[in-house]
Amino acid sequence: MDLTRLLVIGLLFTIVASLGNALFHLATGKGDSRKMLRSLTIRVTLSVTLFALLMLAWRMGWISPHGLQR
Repeated sequence: MDLTRLLVIGLLFTIVASLGNALFHLATGKGDSRKMLRSLTIRVTLSVTLFALLMLAWRMGWISPHGLQR
């Protein structure tokens, strides 16, 4: 696999892990919402980074969108 694909897959797994971490802190509910807020902030930052990476990769020609196959 190429580097772009590995980076995208790694970021997706990290985003899901951060979301799971926030869910864990929400479910335990020990009154400390800072940890949940930090996890969600990390998730949003990673999501924006992933979007920017995909746009950059498309602009540079590293990836190309394709239509639905019929």
